[in-house]
Formats: sequence, C-alpha cells, structure tokens
Amino acid sequence: MNAFTLLPFIVLIAAMFLMTRSAKKKQQQAATMRNEMQPGSGVRTIGGMYATVKEVNEETVLLDAGPGVELLFAKNAIGAVLTDDEYNRIVHGIEHDLKSDADIVPDDASSLTETDESDSPAAAASDDKAVDLGKKDADEDGTDTAVAAEAKAEDEPKKTDGDTDAK
Repeated sequence: MNAFTLLPFIVLIAAMFLMTRSAKKKQQQAATMRNEMQPGSGVRTIGGMYATVKEVNEETVLLDAGPGVELLFAKNAIGAVLTDDEYNRIVHGIEHDLKSDADIVPDDASSLTETDESDSPAAAASDDKAVDLGKKDADEDGTDTAVAAEAKAEDEPKKTDGDTDAK
C-alpha cells in the first residue's frame, strides 16, 4: 500500500474528528446556558414558546407562560435564555433602546417635504395654482384622438397574412 491509498482514509478520519469536536463544543455551550438559568429569566423553548423561569431543578424547569399557567419542561427543551430587553421586546413589544427613536421612518412622506420657511419661492409657487392631474375629455383637449389614430394607421404599410416583421 502506498501513501495515495491511505490519503482518503486520513482525510475522512480528520473530517469526522473536526465535526464531532464542533458538535461537542455546541453541546457544552448549550449545557452551560441551561445551567446558568435563574428564576425570573426569560426563555424560548425549542418549540418556540416564550416564558419566564419560575423554578429550576436538576433535570426540569418550571416555566410561567402567563397568568395562572405553569408548565414543566425538561432542561433540554430550553432553546435559548434571553436577556431582559430581548424578552420584553419580543413578548411585550417594549423597546428600551432610546437612540432608535430618532431613526424611525414616518408613515407618510408629508413630514419629509414640509419646510419651516413658507416664504420660499417654491412654497409660494405651489400655493398659487392647483394642478389637475385627472384625464381630460377629447372635447376639452381641442384635438380629436380618433382622427390622430386613423392618420397614424394610414401612414403604416399594410400587412398581409404572409408578411412578418422579421428581416
């Protein structure tokens, strides 16, 4: 056996070692997170339910899911322990980040176009005359659109069934 026949086996063993090592590391982080849970912490279960930890036991966690609703879960069923701000934002819709209030986009564009100076020439011009963006009737327009369409059709060469536009 030469080195080239052993190379695929060595690569396979190294890949398996790296994958099991990263999986063990994630399991240890999850176990540490679950062991650090305390009563009053907000959590999300692996099923997606948000609740507050009421009591932590060796293998189980008692969760308060609402007024008068207490649920007993296995510790392994806890997907994440949330910070107080994150839990309140998700469950109650309470934002604690005051600096984000300055970056809120308004519901309409009127606040973006309003100016403090109403004496500007653009503001004066916009107040003078209202612009009508509605469609006008053919009689009001002064030109007959049907006549214009017929004249355009007469200028184009006539096609027969065998003619095509391809050249």
